[in-house]
Amino acid sequence: MAERILVEPDVDFIKQLGELGGETLKKCYQCATCSVACPISPDKRPFPRKEMIAASWGLKDRIIKNGDIWLCHNCGDCTTQCPRGANPGDVLAAARAYAIADYGTPKSLGMAINDPKKMPIFAALPAVVFLVLGIVLKLFGVHWLNFSPELNAHGEIAHAQFFSTWLVDLVFIPLSIWVVVIFGLGLKRFIADIHENALSEGKTQKQKIEPVEFIKSIGIAIPKILKHKQFSECGENNERATPHMMVLFSFIGLFIVTGIFFIVLYGFGAHGPYSQLNPVKILANVSGIALIIGTILLMRQRAAKTDQVSTYKDWYLLWMILGVAATGMLAELTRLADAAFLTYLIYFIHLMFVFNLIAFLPFSKLAHLVYRTVAMAYNEYSGRESKAA
Repeated sequence: MAERILVEPDVDFIKQLGELGGETLKKCYQCATCSVACPISPDKRPFPRKEMIAASWGLKDRIIKNGDIWLCHNCGDCTTQCPRGANPGDVLAAARAYAIADYGTPKSLGMAINDPKKMPIFAALPAVVFLVLGIVLKLFGVHWLNFSPELNAHGEIAHAQFFSTWLVDLVFIPLSIWVVVIFGLGLKRFIADIHENALSEGKTQKQKIEPVEFIKSIGIAIPKILKHKQFSECGENNERATPHMMVLFSFIGLFIVTGIFFIVLYGFGAHGPYSQLNPVKILANVSGIALIIGTILLMRQRAAKTDQVSTYKDWYLLWMILGVAATGMLAELTRLADAAFLTYLIYFIHLMFVFNLIAFLPFSKLAHLVYRTVAMAYNEYSGRESKAA
């Protein structure tokens, strides 16, 4: 007698996918054109057809625990060639957005952050944190926030005369630890889930994850990410590769700059401002300019791609990155122009953008940088190969 399997569709999950940009899901009639069209889908258990089936039936676990939704780069080839306009790329993008919220802890915070009605609250939060903390410290004689900042020892405008670096780091270091902890909790579940899914769908023969081998797989995946290999293989949206690389390498450059200045400041007690000819300063300026240009290009491409769904999460991230980059560069330019009031005002706004970008990273679209990297590493570890391999 054949085995009977009771399928219990999660209707609310289907509805939420639609709200996140996958409203075309029900147009799919399972022709498998999408899996054939995708240039980076593996030969063994290819996507996105099986994901479209699971999503149509509301099988949330089959979607959220599926590492394949992260292998998709939403290049648009499947969407363009879909004969029914089901837009598989948008459905998988919606699934990734749902997964980010699902793996973020607490989930209620993730839902609130991605609610546009609550954006003013979160935008104002860092201002309250900095001002309250600065004022409280001032009451105890610690002057890390000065509303009437003086020039530094060389008679120059310095951001640290307004907001002490100690005050900035008192906020951002615990904030960074919070982000690492949230990602750590999410990744522990994520890796276990995608391995369970891979075993159940026959995508791997490895019964358990060997930490050393998995770390080696991360080492294989990272160069592919840095080269944007998958982007270049896409047909419809491969022009995204260049601005996407500009944004990625800009973040890497600015991370290196921040690390160096942190070590120099607390290790050697050297304070800025630094010469514009300083190699680290040059890297910071080049990265900042590239970040602005890359983000604007991505915004233009997204606005021009009218057949691709753009959600609040997409635009929130792009505007947040542009805000960080633009205010950072403007704070430097106004300082060089000796415009003290504008310098301190723009620097304050810059800190607000940076706070929002870091604090809510595990719940925003930028979290895909972490989850996609791990999913690509697991794909390497599992032994699957793409059609282009």
